[in-house]
Amino acid sequence: MATKMKSKSGIKYTEGSGNVFADLNLPDAEELQFKSSLIGQIASIIEERGLTQVEAARITGMDQPTLSKLLRGRFFRCSTDRLFEMLNRLGRNVEVHVSAEQVEEARTLLIAA
Repeated sequence: MATKMKSKSGIKYTEGSGNVFADLNLPDAEELQFKSSLIGQIASIIEERGLTQVEAARITGMDQPTLSKLLRGRFFRCSTDRLFEMLNRLGRNVEVHVSAEQVEEARTLLIAA
């Protein structure tokens, strides 16, 4: 969670946690952060390949208005599986790793690189 701070100049600010969704106290903040990073990957691939939204929508199997909403951050109803499928259709592998390491408290760590 964010911590209130005060700078030397007297301007008050809040230092974020690194997850804006957690800072906003949204439920499932880690999942939202993960989806956001996947969408960032999708946007980078589209830009890297010089695709229009119409071309990218055709490749990913969705219509252009839906893709546009997704790229503008309206992804709350989009499943992680759907984002994985989009990445696959754009030519990227998606790997999920399950660790057998014994831990006191199990957790899910979501990383998109």
